[in-house]
Amino acid sequence: MRFGLSIPARGDILPHEFSGTIMADFMDAQTGAIVLLSLRVSGIALFFSSLLGIPVGILLGLNRFPGKRLAVILIYTGMGFPPVVVGLLVYFLLSQRSLLAGLPFLPDLFTPEAMILAQIILAFPLVAGFTMTAVQAVDPALRLQVMALGATRTQAALAILREARNGVIAAIVAGFGGIISEVGAVMMVGGNIAGRTRVLTTAIVLETRQGNFETALALSLILLGMAFVVNALLFILQDRWQDA
Repeated sequence: MRFGLSIPARGDILPHEFSGTIMADFMDAQTGAIVLLSLRVSGIALFFSSLLGIPVGILLGLNRFPGKRLAVILIYTGMGFPPVVVGLLVYFLLSQRSLLAGLPFLPDLFTPEAMILAQIILAFPLVAGFTMTAVQAVDPALRLQVMALGATRTQAALAILREARNGVIAAIVAGFGGIISEVGAVMMVGGNIAGRTRVLTTAIVLETRQGNFETALALSLILLGMAFVVNALLFILQDRWQDA
């Protein structure tokens, strides 16, 4: 994968020519495959981490139970967990030497599924932690009022979730930001195999190490653009949800 992008001297290229070069690079088949794999891995990981993290955040934010403090401490610790450590743990979990080796529901190493698992572990505490904080910021009197009107605990939780919707969207954004820019874990469990497990972040690292700074820059701009589009869509969703 090579790009035709070069860093021009000042005044040698017009802005529309530069953007046209980037678009030409984007249309490269191999680059397109890398972008699609990046979206697939991070999108699936974000979906499952949100599916698990939002209910856990609501549970921690609204209830008191034995071990809650320990659970909150673990969530906070997970929010700052180094990606390379997560990658190492997932690597050991999926390796042939693992006690769980051979279980049908565990993916193989150096596959997109292994990368998804690592990113779920990274994003889950971010989504759960920010959701918990958003729920706790809602006026406690709201829950009492809803319960007094005959609502069940589930209905009360949904009402509080609606009030905390901006914070929940922020939790999803935080989870997405934590995994789309991550490189250590996916490098360890995915192997950065061309055509199989190479995503934008690992491709940027590879091209930089090889001295292909023009290619690395082009991939970086594509990654930034992709992150901007996804966050813009989440912002629009938040705006519409707020007006509803």
